[in-house]
Amino acid sequence: MEIKNTNRIQTPSQTVGPYFAYGLTPGQYGYDFKSLVGNKIEDAAPLAERITIKGKVFDGEGNLIPDAMIELWQNDGVNQFFGRFGTGTEKENQFVFETIKPKSVEGKAPYVTLILFMRGQLIHSYTRVYFSDEVALNTIDAILNSVPAERRNTVIAQKKENFYEFNIYMQGENETVFFEV
Repeated sequence: MEIKNTNRIQTPSQTVGPYFAYGLTPGQYGYDFKSLVGNKIEDAAPLAERITIKGKVFDGEGNLIPDAMIELWQNDGVNQFFGRFGTGTEKENQFVFETIKPKSVEGKAPYVTLILFMRGQLIHSYTRVYFSDEVALNTIDAILNSVPAERRNTVIAQKKENFYEFNIYMQGENETVFFEV
């Protein structure tokens, strides 16, 4: 028996293509409903310091990547937080996370983990975001200090007036340090 299909369509070839958008980052692709996980991490502790982390993702030639997906994970020793955002959601093609500033756990410098999903990658990339205003703890953090001194700035978010700036460079002179998990 021969089966004929006259309605052939191309199957997705992207590793993290728009075919996942409806469940992961629907706003990035114009869907009219919200993601199950957003970029504003709510905190039960009213005295926790609220922060915003903003950044962009660049390819090896310095071009902005408008369709990456970023997940944020953080653990302050008591609570774990999780958020997700697509770089194509904002007009400037940036990612934005509103969260709490992580606390030092076991004497380590506070950090959040960012996981990057994007076209062309067979597996996602992990990096950490440390904070430029945590100088004392940054100088004694074993993981941060395992990064060569000339590359540490690629995992340290710079404090601006009302947010932290953290850009991700996939390759090139400013290539972000990525970690194996």
